[in-house]
Amino acid sequence: MSDAVVDSLRQVVADTYALIGQLHICHWNVRGTSFFSLHTAFEEQYTELFAAVDEIAERIRAKGALAPGGLSNLAKMAGIEEIAENAPAVDMVKHLVKANEKLLADLKTARDHAGEANDSETEDMMIARMQVHEKTVWMLKSYLE
Repeated sequence: MSDAVVDSLRQVVADTYALIGQLHICHWNVRGTSFFSLHTAFEEQYTELFAAVDEIAERIRAKGALAPGGLSNLAKMAGIEEIAENAPAVDMVKHLVKANEKLLADLKTARDHAGEANDSETEDMMIARMQVHEKTVWMLKSYLE
């Protein structure tokens, strides 16, 4: 077991949970002419993330370590600032771009640690997650254009 791999996976779990929470705030409180499209998009994103975070946590367990938990602990670990409940839709999208980019950076770190540890299973998992978040960032940025 590589401590660097496990630590980076724990960070990815924390980031993912923080992003799920931010998506819920946005999903519940989005308003305006883009309500229907954003409300649906945010729900699709947090639903996909909920399944993904379970796989990542199980990977941590498969490596013989414990997955992090507790909402306050996960929020502290992630360090992703929370969006205001009354934020305009465009600010929500900008905020979600930043949160996804933070998660992407931590996914890259986990991928790199896995590669250094010759842990191809974890490396593949992180690459797949990076692809999801790169697409999400592209879509959110396209909305902002």
